[in-house]
Amino acid sequence: MIAERFPWLTAIVLLPLVASLLIPVLPDKNGKRVRWYALGVGIADFVLMCYAFWKHYDTSSASFQLVENYAWIPQLGLNWALSVDGLSVPLVLLAGFVTTLSMFSAWQVDRRPRLFYFLMLVLYAAQIGVFVAKDLLLFFIMWEVELIPVYLLVCIWGGQKRRYAATKFLLYTAAASIFILVAALAMALYGGGIMTFDMVALGMKDYPLGLELLLYAGLLIAFGVKLAVFPMHTWLPDAHGEASAPVSMILAGVLLKMGGYGLIRLNLELLSDAHIYFAPVLAILGVVNIIYGALNSFAQSNMKRRLAYSSISHMGFVLLGIASFTDLGINGAMLQMISHGLIASVLFFLAGVTYDRTHTMAMENMGGIGQAMPKVFALFTIGSMASLALPGMSGFAGELSVFLGVTTSDIYSSTFCTVTVFLAAVGVILTPIYLLSMLRQVFYGTGAELKCNLTDGGLQNQEAEEAVCFGTDCILPNEAIYRDASPREVFIAACFLVIIIGIGLYPKMAMQMYDVKTVAVNAQVRQSYTIISQENPGVYAHGVLIPEIAKPEVTPVLANLK
Repeated sequence: MIAERFPWLTAIVLLPLVASLLIPVLPDKNGKRVRWYALGVGIADFVLMCYAFWKHYDTSSASFQLVENYAWIPQLGLNWALSVDGLSVPLVLLAGFVTTLSMFSAWQVDRRPRLFYFLMLVLYAAQIGVFVAKDLLLFFIMWEVELIPVYLLVCIWGGQKRRYAATKFLLYTAAASIFILVAALAMALYGGGIMTFDMVALGMKDYPLGLELLLYAGLLIAFGVKLAVFPMHTWLPDAHGEASAPVSMILAGVLLKMGGYGLIRLNLELLSDAHIYFAPVLAILGVVNIIYGALNSFAQSNMKRRLAYSSISHMGFVLLGIASFTDLGINGAMLQMISHGLIASVLFFLAGVTYDRTHTMAMENMGGIGQAMPKVFALFTIGSMASLALPGMSGFAGELSVFLGVTTSDIYSSTFCTVTVFLAAVGVILTPIYLLSMLRQVFYGTGAELKCNLTDGGLQNQEAEEAVCFGTDCILPNEAIYRDASPREVFIAACFLVIIIGIGLYPKMAMQMYDVKTVAVNAQVRQSYTIISQENPGVYAHGVLIPEIAKPEVTPVLANLK
């Protein structure tokens, strides 16, 4: 009885936040105790969420579970309302997993370690808060709180252009998030009566189509910036290029997924009528993201910027899945978010490991380091294979689900489906090109002219040693700093890769958490399309959509969420 009444979600959100407040008074001189403390808090919170979901979350239900509702500011209608369902549980676990390992990867931070780990724990709490908030105003507050730690983490521990990148990130995301607040107020105030921001109550309101279209457009801008949708993506390469590896892991692994989550939670679930009109737009934007991101990735000489544009390309599949009108497509969008969160995190982590040795992100200056760092080479290769959707990896399962979802959609015309799938396939072909070329440039020889002569007499006198060359520099082994991955670094990468391969071989491991929920959401959207097409058949997207579909067999999911 006590376990059933325990506020699990409140504890999960507040544990890292409260723990962060103790860091300033924690006795520590060199930062070692602080980093162990922060890592311990991260592990404890992750274990807590795993236990709560294992014991008290029912995967066969599409309704909100573990519901907690406490009056916070009644005059504003703001409640501390938390809950989880199939959309939020996998992303909460992803956020906890990635953030905990990112703190473990920041083991060498020696500049203001107290502030660094304080911000990481605050960011931890804010991310979880976004995914579990059932009150739309609380959702917005958590969304805004998350911006501050990321801005400071990039601005203080970033590269040479860190202030520019951090400011650009803050301006883009803060300006776009205003649309969330405006939409929340409009939805809460519409219809009169008691003002409420509860998502279930908001979803049950009958909004005029004109208002719903405006709300959808505003939220699409807000979440599109976070998801790095073209042309609102330009903050992402700059932020990734200047952020430290642990922060890049969170940016790519968790923060991008907040945009996809918002699109499904609010645009798809609450504004399903407007989604009928915007779905073809999402599909087109998804194709543009896939091809544009892949082409720009291939043009980058900076390793982290190449990976950043790769993330933009992969997020295009999320848009395609959301726009597919099929159970498999929306399932694929969720799986793609989970898969990319893991794959991008490990790739950015290994990019940071490489930078620690070479002190450069310019790939043309790294050629040949594979011989000196075989473990890093092997781990990077596995991560890259997962990113290019090699069968047996999670990336393959996610992208295949999206492709099949779009191909089998009975809402779009066959011409639209064929063109969309063909163009998306072009992006899939480009992906191995830019990833394999990155591996070649970084870990194999580049053919660059060496600054030193291997036959130099000084080197010939080293009878028991061989010169080691890296790009344009040659050094003796006893001077080399190009050491291979440490056990800690191998462990961090292995934690990601084991799950990536596990999901690739057995996708149900992830899909069983959200399958029932995504099916219910799609049934609601299809019911909206049935009603709209009967009232005004054949006018949507000028022939892109066909006028009739099979009627859904289930009632809207929001009717069962109270």
